[in-house]
Amino acid sequence: MENENKNKNNGGPKKLNFNSYWIYGIIILVLIAIQLVTAMSIQTKDISQSQFEKIASAGDVKKVVVVNKSIANIYLTEDALESEKYSEVKNTSDIHPHFKYEIGEIGYFYDRVQSLKDSGVNLDIRAESKTNWYAPLIGWILPFILLIGLWLFIMKRMSGGAGGPGGQIFNIGKSKATLFDNTNGKVNVTFADVAGLDEAKEEVMEVVDFLKNPKKYTSLGGKIPKGVLLVGPPGTGKTLLAKAVAGEAAVPFFSISGSDFVEMFVGVGASRVRDLFKQAREKAPCIIFIDEIDAIGRARGKGAVQGGNDERENTLNQLLVEMDGFSTDKGVILMAATNRPDILDGALMRPGRFDRQIGIDRPDLKGREAIFKVHLKNIKTGPDMEADTLAEMTPGFAGAEIANVCNEAALIAARRNKKAVDMDDFNYALDRVIGGLEKKNKLISPKEKKIIAYHEAGHAICGWFLEHASPLVKVTIVPRGVGTLGYAQYLPKEEYITRTEALLDRMCMTMGGRAAEKIVFDKISTGAQSDLDQVTKMAYSMIAIYGMNEKVGNVSFYGMQQDQFNKPYSDDTATIIDQEVRLMIDSQYARAQQLLTDKREELNALANALLENEVLLKSDVERLIGVRPNGESSSKELTAKRKEDESTGEN
Repeated sequence: MENENKNKNNGGPKKLNFNSYWIYGIIILVLIAIQLVTAMSIQTKDISQSQFEKIASAGDVKKVVVVNKSIANIYLTEDALESEKYSEVKNTSDIHPHFKYEIGEIGYFYDRVQSLKDSGVNLDIRAESKTNWYAPLIGWILPFILLIGLWLFIMKRMSGGAGGPGGQIFNIGKSKATLFDNTNGKVNVTFADVAGLDEAKEEVMEVVDFLKNPKKYTSLGGKIPKGVLLVGPPGTGKTLLAKAVAGEAAVPFFSISGSDFVEMFVGVGASRVRDLFKQAREKAPCIIFIDEIDAIGRARGKGAVQGGNDERENTLNQLLVEMDGFSTDKGVILMAATNRPDILDGALMRPGRFDRQIGIDRPDLKGREAIFKVHLKNIKTGPDMEADTLAEMTPGFAGAEIANVCNEAALIAARRNKKAVDMDDFNYALDRVIGGLEKKNKLISPKEKKIIAYHEAGHAICGWFLEHASPLVKVTIVPRGVGTLGYAQYLPKEEYITRTEALLDRMCMTMGGRAAEKIVFDKISTGAQSDLDQVTKMAYSMIAIYGMNEKVGNVSFYGMQQDQFNKPYSDDTATIIDQEVRLMIDSQYARAQQLLTDKREELNALANALLENEVLLKSDVERLIGVRPNGESSSKELTAKRKEDESTGEN
């Protein structure tokens, strides 16, 4: 019966929600209407003293009413109104005067009236006193109305505006969560729209199954988990996964952001937490999703500031109490997402509150391929488009970045008036996402262009002949973005651990640009600033974090370096680290110089080709300087080999 009633309500016309401000509007409209009706009904004509005396001399005046010794209201006789000379006022009601004029000096007025009477004119003169009560009333009440209206407007703005829970001043402590169920709308995102997160999908699908079939788990003595925390870098699909849960689950889904609990009024955050869980218990079984929970879940007692910090901690305390308060058989599950799990409070992270932590990392090659397939469904593509090729070209890309690349490619194809998106559009989109917008109007002198060409060629040559360097995909000297005059794009292998040799080869490859400038021009430029920054960070990480230096030893200062006040090592150790960093960078710089000296002909060939064509692909480099020696298999080749082994049953 309840469902039938809900369906009837949904099918019928929507009722307008009553707003208290309508009363004020109606009162104002009524007052304006009264004033307009009154003004329209009064057709009194202003005349002068001489005109009055002329009308009175003709015997057409019925009576004269002097109001407050300042205005004379003149009423005509019935016979006068029937004549044509007073046709302009003959439709005026007898209640209102037909003519009026400003008296001026009251004594002079009565002298003129007396002279008219002496000449035989019969005049009925009356005096009245009227008080205008509108003006004092408005003068007293209007300021109060304006102040009350201004106060209500300010409080309404501070409480989040109208149109939802917490929009009115008396509902400021109400939860602002959006409810998705059969009556309030349904999310169209499903698990089919989430790709590249297979392990995370299995975990959250199990949570949905908990709510659909709770007896399946409780019959064996298990308890439904209270909380699920989604952890991962930005853009990896945490919120998308939560939307898919809302789309798949046949239970109510409350969605709210952590910042929605934060308010300038004391106690509002805790009140909204209480109201949210109260609504959830009434709708149980259901799911609560809090996005960016670090806004209220930050560890207590760190960086304490009197005032706002206390209010945030009160909100967190109330959240901890509510998560302990509702029992597991209620079927209320809290899901939350954050990209900063290291700053969350320990009491919030313990089992019993967040029983499960689901890590959502950047997708691997297989995951990126699945994500591209999802986004390519909505794009008109050409026959040469392959998701695996695009996945190989986007190492380290998160799901949001892949979606951005697909959208950019579609926009570029539309700008070029194409009927389908081809590989060239995706290459241009990748260049734009990685390097920035192409600066077609940037004027570069031939001398500077030659320096840039040899700089990028130095990177490409070092990466081409070093065994553990990433394979080259493209090298260009087309200026892009802010301060980017060229770049070399590589295709790193999908690996989870990196050896010392690989890091040193990458460092040598990064120093190849400056080394090429030194060898060819015997001078260096500012173009290597980003390279030096990258190499310096890499060297300090190898020595002070990864323990890849014999003199410093197998120590790591990563965790202790976060403390800004207490240095994790002595001054002597700091001196050794600085010396070893300089020694490591200098050795790789010398190594790059030696390599480019030995490959001077290849360096010249590649630089000249860049000056001529501006963009060189891997096939162009192979044609100029030969196939890459000691080249390891790419990720795509390794994946193909793995699939072949699986199909043949080999391990």
